[in-house]
Amino acid sequence: MLGEKLKELREARGLMQRQVAAELDIDTAYVSKMESNEKPVSRTNLTKLAVYLEVDENKLLILWLADKLCNIAKGEAVAIEALEAAHSELISQLNKGV
Repeated sequence: MLGEKLKELREARGLMQRQVAAELDIDTAYVSKMESNEKPVSRTNLTKLAVYLEVDENKLLILWLADKLCNIAKGEAVAIEALEAAHSELISQLNKGV
């Protein structure tokens, strides 16, 4: 999810992977792997990417978190139920002001 969005944003701005890599001080190969969802994006780099690509960080953060949750739950027979339980817990915490 996130990788595809990052590639879309980069291409929409006419940027090359090497330009993004230079901005993040990482290898171009790593940018390629982030865009193909082979390597994770660090939280620090997520913030830098939001600024560099001129996009709301929360939009990227949603995809970043969704990718993390999917990676943890994939292959589990009860993945959907686990995500629903987590959803309920998060709602409960929000309602309590936690």
